[in-house]
Amino acid sequence: MTRIDDTFARLGAEGKKAFVAYIMAGDPDPAISLEIMKGLPAAGVDIIELGVPFTDPMADGPTIQLAGQRALDAGQTLDGTLAMVRAFRETDQTTPIVLMGYYNPIYSKGVEQFLAEATEAGIDGLIIVDLPPEEDPELCLPARAAGLDFIRLATPTTDDKRLPKVVTNTSGFVYYVSITGITGAADAVASDVGPAVARIKAASGLPVVVGFGIKTPEAAADIASVADGAVVGSAIVERIGRGDAPADILAFVKSLADGAHRA
Repeated sequence: MTRIDDTFARLGAEGKKAFVAYIMAGDPDPAISLEIMKGLPAAGVDIIELGVPFTDPMADGPTIQLAGQRALDAGQTLDGTLAMVRAFRETDQTTPIVLMGYYNPIYSKGVEQFLAEATEAGIDGLIIVDLPPEEDPELCLPARAAGLDFIRLATPTTDDKRLPKVVTNTSGFVYYVSITGITGAADAVASDVGPAVARIKAASGLPVVVGFGIKTPEAAADIASVADGAVVGSAIVERIGRGDAPADILAFVKSLADGAHRA
């Protein structure tokens, strides 16, 4: 049982859905980013998705792209992101942390070295958006062997022929991308999401959380009502980008978490 498994088991016993929050590591700078990260669990976040800044984030819209650029400009690196996780783990040993990003920084570091450092730092899972299932020997299988969950994305275009391949070797949960396109581009609609979630759960046997297009507590509640959880990223990162105080950002996060938890 991983921290992710434990979290879904606990929430299930409580009759609650998961709230997952995404922030970009190092945005707007390492100190403020760590302050916000440390405040997420008390704001109701069940799983933290921590973005690794990268120069060519092809799946991300302008909001997340700008966050990555701010973090890079502030000197954030993959090593700095792992150091941020170590600092978080000094006071929190229970909240799952999933690194989300692209393969290039990991490849540059070396898979074996990265996995050793990630597990030591306290990472629980990986979402690597540019590694399809055909590349599982590259990182997915070594990550699973190291005890990390490898979380795959499914999308509205993942048909019944493709879905079994997508969920093979996936663990922890499946991240359903509720819209076609980039992050922050449109609004998620529960009536569209529900049937897709049911299909993915049947194929994978895993919890399915839904992200992309969730911007309000009401939307978080609607989506969580037809899934095992809701993910919010761009709406949080937008507030970080405009310079809101960490306390105000965390208050907004709590409103989103409360929405997902009342589903």
